[in-house]
Amino acid sequence: MAHHVLVIGGGYAGLLAAKRVARQVRLDEVRVTLVNDHENFVERVRLHQMATGQKLSTRTLAGSVRGSGVRVVVGEVVALDRRAGQVILRTEERSRVIGYDTLVYALGSGADTETVPGVADHAYSLADVEHARAFASKALGELAVSGRRVCVVGGGLTGIETAAELAEFYPDLRVCLVSGEVLGPGLSKGGRAHVRRVMSSLDVEVMEYAKVKEVTADGLVLVDGTCVEAGAVIWNAGFSVPTLARESGLEVDGDGRALVDDTQRSVSDANVYVIGDAARVLGSDGRELRMACATGIPMAVIAADAIAARLTGRTLRNHRFQYIAQIVSLGRGDGLCQFVRPDDTPRRVFFTGRPAARMKELLVRLATLRSLYLTGPFPVRRRHLVRMP
Repeated sequence: MAHHVLVIGGGYAGLLAAKRVARQVRLDEVRVTLVNDHENFVERVRLHQMATGQKLSTRTLAGSVRGSGVRVVVGEVVALDRRAGQVILRTEERSRVIGYDTLVYALGSGADTETVPGVADHAYSLADVEHARAFASKALGELAVSGRRVCVVGGGLTGIETAAELAEFYPDLRVCLVSGEVLGPGLSKGGRAHVRRVMSSLDVEVMEYAKVKEVTADGLVLVDGTCVEAGAVIWNAGFSVPTLARESGLEVDGDGRALVDDTQRSVSDANVYVIGDAARVLGSDGRELRMACATGIPMAVIAADAIAARLTGRTLRNHRFQYIAQIVSLGRGDGLCQFVRPDDTPRRVFFTGRPAARMKELLVRLATLRSLYLTGPFPVRRRHLVRMP
């Protein structure tokens, strides 16, 4: 019977891993299946654009893997039985069990709705399509009429992009960006200054060092007792991973991210590889790599090559992560390209404006292109290009 490689999660990392494994093995000896809870491939780094009602292209996973030998199954993974080598899915019709010989766990992350009271009940998230569409179709219409404020919580790159996008596309909308620390903590002093100038030009109200204690139906309550009125809240102040890895007995860190070796293989199960946001990976300096699309894609390549090498007997080269730049869009016509050291700390060098916006758009397209089409057989470079939110 053919060895079965099962990939759960069809985002950037999962889709690329599935296609890259299939590209490097004999498909009469190895079967590759990709499971995802949606039939379409979601460009997660564009969800802030979806939240403003922009029209984005749609690609089905089935169409994306056509001709690769990868089989797609649509269903939500609800349980993982590592002892039996099975996952249990919930589909539209019924529950289903799929067995595996090698599992690639690529379920990603979602918004952290548990740490701060009220987030789950009163806030939107840009971590999934449903919330992005709901905000675009409902909240924007109501807010445009009422003139009430939209609070974007989270001063990292995702929050910055979201606030700029909303303010640019809806100039009559009152947008407030709330950050628990300095705005853009991973940016240089000059980079942060540019972000503040853009926010000022877009009439975005910025609140720094404003930690949120609670989200209510009427807005935010800060830890100092200040109430911030808002007609809608978009929550970008933290992400969490599914509990499935922990519940299955995989060794995880305090946040539930699986511990892996240099090939993305679980340290507690030789038949499981974990990639993307669900994996805890350390850089060459021992610092934890951040959740990001441009981190997950190299993880997928490393895991896929390791699996293919294991199944074919080939030798696997060693890889390590290093960073060059962080790029953030500030609407459609401006941006910031912040050069960083290999450990992701900011250098003083950056560029801005339309060239940075075009660079961000190019890299977003490249990330999608790489997952959909450019599957190999090429190695991960020792220095991957950028970190995107």
